[in-house]
Amino acid sequence: MTTPIAEQGAGYARYTFRLRVSSGALACLEAEWARCRWVWNECVAMSRKVHLHNRKASEKTTCGPAQLSKLLTAARQSMAWLREGSAVPQQQTIRDFGKSRAKALSDIKAKLPVRQRAGMPRIKRKREAAPSLNYTRSAFRLKDGHLHVAGGIVLTVVWSRELPSAASSVRVYRDSLGHWYASFVVATTVEALPATGQAVGVDWGVKETATTTSDDHDLPHAQHGKTASQKLARYQKLMARRRTPKNRPDTSGYRKARRAAAKVHKKIARQRQDAGRKWAKTVVRDFDQIAVEDFRPKFLAKTTMARKAADAAIGAVKAALIEQARKHGRTLYLVHPAHTTMDCAQCGARAKHALPLSERTYTCTACGAVSPRDKNSARVMLVRAGLNPAGADLVRPATC
Repeated sequence: MTTPIAEQGAGYARYTFRLRVSSGALACLEAEWARCRWVWNECVAMSRKVHLHNRKASEKTTCGPAQLSKLLTAARQSMAWLREGSAVPQQQTIRDFGKSRAKALSDIKAKLPVRQRAGMPRIKRKREAAPSLNYTRSAFRLKDGHLHVAGGIVLTVVWSRELPSAASSVRVYRDSLGHWYASFVVATTVEALPATGQAVGVDWGVKETATTTSDDHDLPHAQHGKTASQKLARYQKLMARRRTPKNRPDTSGYRKARRAAAKVHKKIARQRQDAGRKWAKTVVRDFDQIAVEDFRPKFLAKTTMARKAADAAIGAVKAALIEQARKHGRTLYLVHPAHTTMDCAQCGARAKHALPLSERTYTCTACGAVSPRDKNSARVMLVRAGLNPAGADLVRPATC
């Protein structure tokens, strides 16, 4: 039986708020980011240097966060420019670099396909990388509605809601439109919803983003990206025509077109996020137990369905469903996706050959059951999770 992952406490959550940044605070934030970007690039250079040394030498050396922290301490002692900034965001930059590098190494060690691996950390360029500063509890405080971070930087927070508890850390970052945000990490408690005694199975797809065992809770493909594709293509053509040669400053026309394209991208992302959260809240409100396909949509980026799969935003919707289940104390099962389209939900028989994507009806050769392909897969999720609700058709109890 699949192990539930969301029946314990809610744990931690992020609360993001818009910031009003003055000209003085903006200059301080950009200077702080320049130091953190320098630290990141030095970590990348050191990591590459150690990697080349290990390939040539018999004795292996390491380049972990502990060694990098020692190098940062020495650099701060010798460089007055680096000492002018707070040590906390610089140390957090090393921590983020270590996590990113460890993830890439673990994927390589696990021998994952190249298209599914996390890439090694790369250099962050001044004109391309967006500023992002992380502060722990000792480096920031909230006073009179303002956010005070290390270095004497005071930021005005646009409070749209109250924090449920004291924040343990905060990330100050700038998005593609030039807007600044503060993202607080806070401890949350479970907000229990009334029990319904119902269970649902969820299968992810491209034709429909989510197909469930309940017809009323299917999530159709909204096609937000396709709706805005013409407007986005227009701005991207303007960017291509106005692009300047390498190592030359961008023209005002190029910056204007880039901002217009970023605004369209931002609107699409917000539409996808809003639709996913509303659907997830509805599912969590109506069902106590949820069996979800543990689908990894990353591999679709190399197929002919890449554009439509990206527009479906399966990963974002799945993350929203897991977040809502933890927040409201619902039991959520992540089911392995292998052979879910080949198994019969009624008798458990497995087809001898994988079904082509063009075949949208599943017909079991053993018991003769006929049902829509995605609906059958959603029912298989319930079977593998060991659930057999009365409201789900063609579902048998799970067997060993």
